Amino acid sequence: MLHIVIPVFNRWAFTRECLLSLRRQTNRNFRVVVVDDGSTDGTAEALAREFPEVTVLHGTGFLFWTAGVNLGIRHALRHGADRVMTLNNDVQAAPDFIEQMLKAAAKHPRALLGALELDADTHAPVYGGEQFSFLTHRPRHLLHVLPPEQRRGLHPVTYLPGRGLLIPATALAHVGLFDEKRLPHYLADYDYTSVARRRGFPVFINYEARLLTYPDESGQEQTRRRRSLRGYYEHLFGIRGGGNLRNFTHFALKNCPAPLVPLFLLNGYARRMVGYFLH
Repeated sequence: MLHIVIPVFNRWAFTRECLLSLRRQTNRNFRVVVVDDGSTDGTAEALAREFPEVTVLHGTGFLFWTAGVNLGIRHALRHGADRVMTLNNDVQAAPDFIEQMLKAAAKHPRALLGALELDADTHAPVYGGEQFSFLTHRPRHLLHVLPPEQRRGLHPVTYLPGRGLLIPATALAHVGLFDEKRLPHYLADYDYTSVARRRGFPVFINYEARLLTYPDESGQEQTRRRRSLRGYYEHLFGIRGGGNLRNFTHFALKNCPAPLVPLFLLNGYARRMVGYFLH
């Protein structure tokens, strides 16, 4: 059975809407595991009151995304999960989201799958997968190159985000869990799917499965909106910093082809140090 792992820290309103969207699924053959990492806004009490069917695991407040997800995955595997999905709490699933993901998984049982993302307010597509070049340091955004009539079915990508990532248990057995030691918050999802792809597990974006997201609510966007010296420091060195140089270095050393590592690192450092002020 599919187990859906959702790490949360506060923001109960988002978590509630996410869980309500899962209740509306056309395929309900799944279990939900919420990892509450020390929320202080009444999340634990509200979960027990409104969603008794959800399994809740409690963290210390210092798990961050990666360790929280790993805690949920371990629980899922102990309880017989044949597939695990990581899902952020600030998304809503279209009613046939699980149905479409499991349909694709049945046809490609070794594949890791992601979903097309739509802006929750406008329903315009905002993310449709990337094919990344380590040489040029530029992603080829499929939404920019695929004509509307080709935005269907599965498309191979270089990596996938963790907000709606379906992982077969066979991949978890071969690749292991997410790298919580070196990538405690950001890039762990891109790293995991990149490693899995190189180990022979296909990585696809599924245009039939749709998630509603809030692009402006990500930690990276909020940090950039509050531009300051402190924000700049957090951007480059904080655990939740979207431009964290340490995390980027680990990602590069693990995933970039060896001959390209020096150029890739220099390019990436420059982008992160300057990009904070340009976006």
